[in-house]
Amino acid sequence: MANAIRALSMDAVEKAASGHPGMPMGMADVATVLWSRFLKFDHAHPHWPDRDRFVLSAGHGSMLLYSLLYLTGFADMTIDELRRFRQLGSRTAGHPEYGHAAGIETTTGPLGQGIANAVGMALAERLENARFGSELVDHHTYAIVGDGCLMEGISHEAISLAGHLKLNRLIVLWDNNSISIDGPTSLAVSDDQLGRFKASGWNTASVDGHDPEAVAAAIEAAQKSDRPTLIACKTVIGFGAPKKAGTAATHGAPLGAEEVAGAREKLGWPYPPFTVPETILNAWRLAGSRGSAAYEAWTKRHHAHKNRVEFDRQQSGELPAAFAATIAATKKAVSAEAPKLATRQSSQRVLEALSPVMPELLGGSADLTGSNNTKAKDMASVTAENYGGRYIYYGVREHGMAAAMNGIALHGGFAPYGGTFLVFTDYCRPAIRLSALMGQRVVYVMTHDSIGLGEDGPTHQPVEHLAALRAIPNLLVFRPCDTVETAECWALALAERHAPSVLALTRQAVPTLRTKHTDENRSAQGGYVLQEAGHPRQVTLIATGSEVSIAVEARSRLEADGIGTAVVSMPSWELFDRQPAAYREEVLGATAVRVAIEAASVFGWERYVGPRGAVIGMTGFGASAPATDLYKHFGITADATVKAAKARL
Repeated sequence: MANAIRALSMDAVEKAASGHPGMPMGMADVATVLWSRFLKFDHAHPHWPDRDRFVLSAGHGSMLLYSLLYLTGFADMTIDELRRFRQLGSRTAGHPEYGHAAGIETTTGPLGQGIANAVGMALAERLENARFGSELVDHHTYAIVGDGCLMEGISHEAISLAGHLKLNRLIVLWDNNSISIDGPTSLAVSDDQLGRFKASGWNTASVDGHDPEAVAAAIEAAQKSDRPTLIACKTVIGFGAPKKAGTAATHGAPLGAEEVAGAREKLGWPYPPFTVPETILNAWRLAGSRGSAAYEAWTKRHHAHKNRVEFDRQQSGELPAAFAATIAATKKAVSAEAPKLATRQSSQRVLEALSPVMPELLGGSADLTGSNNTKAKDMASVTAENYGGRYIYYGVREHGMAAAMNGIALHGGFAPYGGTFLVFTDYCRPAIRLSALMGQRVVYVMTHDSIGLGEDGPTHQPVEHLAALRAIPNLLVFRPCDTVETAECWALALAERHAPSVLALTRQAVPTLRTKHTDENRSAQGGYVLQEAGHPRQVTLIATGSEVSIAVEARSRLEADGIGTAVVSMPSWELFDRQPAAYREEVLGATAVRVAIEAASVFGWERYVGPRGAVIGMTGFGASAPATDLYKHFGITADATVKAAKARL
């Protein structure tokens, strides 16, 4: 059965003339034991909520996963798909991509992200188990990691968090083959990995990865552990290749016809390419269907469960019935009160309203809870002793937090959000990019969003970050101007099932500009006319976030001089760009001089202001000083806005 994986993997890589055959050949024995004897799944019901999760963190070895899916009988992973490995339009991409085929639980390839995803999945399982009981939620998360995954810094954050929270349903199988692309891992690393995991509170074991019974015994022991487990599986990369086994030559290139022929002979596999004999295929298909009884038993328990309807709603991602009314009531109250709040405080106010009606909201922060304002009063903390909580103290682990939230979202049942400073989206960026690539509803609450954070200085002032985030496809970037827009942006982020969102929020207080209530979500259009021109429009001032109030002040001065000026609030470029061209032209003013104002890099604003327009923003890094001094120093003021508009009329 293991040799079937090896043969299919080297055949697919050979046909594609591209790929990584060594890892699947080395881990074939381990994977065969796991998938045929332990992994709880049913190939006929691949989205069963209580299935075990399998994460191939070492995503370059994708043919291991594709071979397993074909052999165990997943309907959309055919032999033809294996033949089309790495070809345009195939399900068998170079690295596993979520959504391409059932059984691919996450997109992996950027090393270390997968193990952090697995931590998120394992955490989600424990939290959901605490809510709905073992009748509905009782499964494990398995991950195969390579040396590269464990070299990446994110692995430290992920394993530290998992050990701290005692996620005993997490079992990690390390492909301990001591080979990387450059050659032996001894070129670059000499860590005691078992010691590292033990220090983080993990159970550890070490086995011969080519001894099925030893692997099985280690997995069985891990399933009984009260802590997460690392099983170091000593393997030979490219196992079976007569000349290249155990060398870097098998890592990232086809073996070559001669070596493939030699491997077939050495492994006793005389069959043509992409051919698995019926007896072996039948054994694999039996493994693929052995979970059917467990699935049928679960469906009966699910049908009888008193909280079945709520479980299904949370799994589906459908918003609760009271969601829209809660957002509307929050907006109405704020419009009447017109408070002057930092939008980070506005965000907390929205969370306080939503949390009681949306139990699937799962919050957290990377050690900045009091600054990010991410914890609602009714949210208990998640601890190793209380998986019934809804707030995760991620610690100073921005990389790990972002990737774990992807795992939580992929697992299902939660709407995860987590906070840090906007400048540290640099640390979260690989996971944010994967959120967007996978189309996952993850909300990144990023506060201290401009030079307006003040005295912490340029190390913490995010100048280029909005532009960098806006460059990521399928990511919604929201920068609300007041509490009303903050509520609207939260509503949009949570209603969007197929994209992540970044909420860029201020440290400094801003006035309420939306003082007339409407149930309509005006932010849904991305940009809209906040204040119409009092005279025939000559100027359009476009701004986001804290700079919208600057635009409002500049408008009043221009209007006083008889210059018709409209203010456009543009909380989301992405949503504005989705609107019809006629709407966009109407909002921006077809013939008006356009001036954009944002306390960040001016990069990208040219698309909205046009060749006649101006952008009031940052052209370099900030400085350490009070926010009001910084705005004056860098010329992000109503005076500068008025001057720029008049100069272009």
